[in-house]
Amino acid sequence: MRVIRKIKNIRREINKVKAGKKTIGFVPTMGALHEGHLSLIRQARADNDYAIVSIFVNPVQFGPKEDFKKYPRNLPRDAALCRKEGVDIIFYPDIKEMYTGDFKAYVDVQGLSGVLCGLSRPGHFKGVATVVAKLFNIISPDIAYFGRKDAQQAVIIKKMTEDLNFPVKVKVMPIVRQKDGLAMSSRNTYLSKKERKDALVLPESLGLAKDLIYRGIKDPGKVIRGMKQLIQGKGSIRIDYISILDFDTLKPVKKIIDNCLIALAVRIGKTRLIDNAVISKGRFLS
Repeated sequence: MRVIRKIKNIRREINKVKAGKKTIGFVPTMGALHEGHLSLIRQARADNDYAIVSIFVNPVQFGPKEDFKKYPRNLPRDAALCRKEGVDIIFYPDIKEMYTGDFKAYVDVQGLSGVLCGLSRPGHFKGVATVVAKLFNIISPDIAYFGRKDAQQAVIIKKMTEDLNFPVKVKVMPIVRQKDGLAMSSRNTYLSKKERKDALVLPESLGLAKDLIYRGIKDPGKVIRGMKQLIQGKGSIRIDYISILDFDTLKPVKKIIDNCLIALAVRIGKTRLIDNAVISKGRFLS
């Protein structure tokens, strides 16, 4: 496994791979790898001849009061995990390599970026779409892998890929959860012991939504109210949003039917966590 920091150098390696008619699976990350990331890497490894992981804490997707500076960074640990999973290359650029001093070209997927997390994190998804577009251009993958925990991000990346004609298949993989149900997240490390316990109300609220829907309740408002009541019972948690939307358009639905996304975001102390579930082909996937 190689760690490559320069765009010109990784492009040289990509050209060799493409010349050998080998397929490339790509997993873009910000590091602090956990089992969720590793599940994407394993799928990339299984589906393709070559597996590439990028590690880049993208400053453009962080707001001025967000956790860019304290976001966990540990390349030796991440590299060891990637090596164990059979990754061929880690692309590990610095900020100056990705963004020149006069950088002015940004990608904004309108209509999908201004809802859900986009309301409380303005500019976040413009930063995400921009860096992923750059990475697609640099890596030229055949398939790129994203986790469904960041459901809005996945929808935006799929739409960007379609609209800008990137020859990349975007594969969205299931949420990976810890044994007690909490969705894997690099930000879970910020939680105190009590906050970590309180955070379990996220998967519990999705479980409640599942029960209500399976009992025949199709009114999104009733399901959301039930989830809110459960979460508000935890005094340390502030709800950012709970929404039920169409999973393709991110528009609210009047009735819970197939292809619905149930998404929520909360703040526990200083930490913001997200979670979701999807109704697909009659199944509740959390």
